[in-house]
Amino acid sequence: MAQWVTGKIVEFNWWTPSLFSIKVAAGIKPFIAGQFTKLALNVEGRRVARAYSFVNSPNDPLLEFYLIEVPDGRLSSHLATLDIGDTVEVEAVAHGFFTLEETPKAEVLWMLSTGTAIGPFLSIIADGKLWERYERVILVHGVRHNTDLTYQDSILATASLFKQFTYVPAITREKPEQGLQGRVTDLLSSGALIKHCGMNQLNKNSHFMICGNPQMVKDTTQLLLDKGFKRHRRAESGHITVEQYW
Repeated sequence: MAQWVTGKIVEFNWWTPSLFSIKVAAGIKPFIAGQFTKLALNVEGRRVARAYSFVNSPNDPLLEFYLIEVPDGRLSSHLATLDIGDTVEVEAVAHGFFTLEETPKAEVLWMLSTGTAIGPFLSIIADGKLWERYERVILVHGVRHNTDLTYQDSILATASLFKQFTYVPAITREKPEQGLQGRVTDLLSSGALIKHCGMNQLNKNSHFMICGNPQMVKDTTQLLLDKGFKRHRRAESGHITVEQYW
């Protein structure tokens, strides 16, 4: 049975008219970067809960979550009405295996994300353990519009501090101000993403962490399988680790 604690919102930030993040003070149990928990509110007498990944490092005393307000969403539309000082229920125990601890070492780590699914990658980057495990780290973030590219200050600061880090925005609905234009899957399939990163082909000693909507995860996984990469399992090491984010 889930154990819940009451958290207080201490920061609320609207990135765009539909994208927002909240920072919450709550006494949960320790978690691993890349994991998720559940947030919940009492809506019309019933607890409505949804899973959200942590954006913050496990060492950060404040919990941060990155959300999109879904019109008529059962929880997000209610979370969007909250303000600093309001409370939200937080599940005390984190879940999930989308972590470096479950991921094999490789020369190149690809972090392929769309939308708010960049959240767990930001947590992993903030945690800092990946720099000793991978010679190169490539974060790809697929969004519709340039204004959907959030957390730019922290991402660009990371790029300036760690030369092995490459950040590639992928914009689908307008000309990009930075990065590439197109869907992550199309850019990977065409070779445009590989070329943009200064490669002639995908390094066979790569690991791909994929986080996004189910169709993106499915299509990207199949594309990589067709290129000879294997799914990673606890019983058998591979190249592809996924998490659906919906």
